[in-house]
Amino acid sequence: MTILIDYETDRELGIDYASLANLVVEKILDMEGCPYDVSVNLVLTDDEEIKRVNSEFRSVYSATDVLSFPMIPFEIPGDYSLVEEEDSFFDLDTGELLLGDIMISVDRVFAQAQEYGHSVKREFCFLVAHSMLHLLGYDHMVPEEANVMEEKQRTALEELDIRR
Repeated sequence: MTILIDYETDRELGIDYASLANLVVEKILDMEGCPYDVSVNLVLTDDEEIKRVNSEFRSVYSATDVLSFPMIPFEIPGDYSLVEEEDSFFDLDTGELLLGDIMISVDRVFAQAQEYGHSVKREFCFLVAHSMLHLLGYDHMVPEEANVMEEKQRTALEELDIRR
């Protein structure tokens, strides 16, 4: 598994974000039964940049906590049969499955940790788990989908002993 991290802001998280990201990504992949080594890009940025990207790609003109850019158009979340038919989903050099990109606003990690009354570590890990589920085809546009995502996020963080 490869997580390529670009830290694009001066504001320091003050946690071992690389190890935590690896831990959470691995947990989600295990829970979802991913049979492949994967590659994920993680960008840690600030509100200004995530607002720019949100505006450009989603026509939403505000900052957000996290953006996910899946590489695989899963019709059914976590159904890997789609990737077995298409070599373009894999890195030709490493053989890793290219899941996509995650962008997290460090500013929002701090703000939401304070708002929800938990640690920066917990908020960061929650956003990584949330994004990974998006990369695997999950969404939360309707209540049933949201319930599934919320349960998976809660389970992953509890099993990692990362609590509110």
